[in-house]
This record gives sequence, structure tokens and C-alpha cells, in this order.
Amino acid sequence: MPRKAEYLTPEGLKRLQDEMRDLRDTRRPEAAERINTASQSGGAFDNAEYDVAKSAQAFVEGRIRELENILANAIVTETAANADAVGIGSRVTVKERGGKTQRYVVVGGAEASPLQGKISKESPVGKALLGRAVGDEVEVATPARVVRLRITRIE
Repeated sequence: MPRKAEYLTPEGLKRLQDEMRDLRDTRRPEAAERINTASQSGGAFDNAEYDVAKSAQAFVEGRIRELENILANAIVTETAANADAVGIGSRVTVKERGGKTQRYVVVGGAEASPLQGKISKESPVGKALLGRAVGDEVEVATPARVVRLRITRIE
């Protein structure tokens, strides 16, 4: 089965590489030490501290595998300044019909963080904005209503 390409901005790639380094160099050894300490103090059975340490280790190992997959399939994108159309990595300013202005950065799914204004290219707003130019209006269906956005700036 072909693997899914993971689109990342240069900043997103660096952030994920830094997280991977931290997991491998710091958190993995810490998890192993916690397991060792817990098993020495009470064995592996009916030991809540041991169970918590094993769960922490499983989380670390799972996240490492997830990051390895993302990084192995990463396509780093760079958007030129003054871009004519919205692409991955674009910083887009949109204005809602009621006057509310918002700024988004369109990123790949692995990098998305809506609370920080980083929206996935697969999200309804991301899909609607991709390939559009300044002055274009898009309609986005949200659970509550249809939102009409006008692109006012692309960086």
C-alpha cells in the first residue's frame, strides 16, 4: 500500500525533528529508568507505579513510530513571498462577510494546530482556500452554518 505524503513547512519539519530528538534522547531513557525503578521497588505485578511507567513508555514508543512515518513521507513545501495563489505554507488573511478578519497558515495534517491559526489543507477552510487568489470569495460549510470568506492577503 502506498504511503500518504505528509506536507510540511520548513518550520514544521524542524519542530517534528526536534520532537523526535527529544523523544529518543530524553524521554525514552527516562521511561526506561522509571520502569526499572518501579520494578525494583515492587515487582511487575499489581504495581501501579510500574503500570504507569509502562503506559508512558508505550506512549513514547508510539509517538516515535508516528513521527518516523511522517518524516519518512515528508514533502517540504516553501511558498514564495507575494504568492499569487494559496498553497501549503501560505499565510492567508480572510474577511468574513460580517467584518471579522482572520489569519491562517495552510499546512499539512501533521502540522495543523487550529488554535495557533494553522489549518490543514484537508480541512474545509483549507480545501476552500487552496489555489485561490486575493479577492476570491469562498463558501465553507461548517456544522453551524455556511461561512463566506474573502481572501484579502496572501503571504
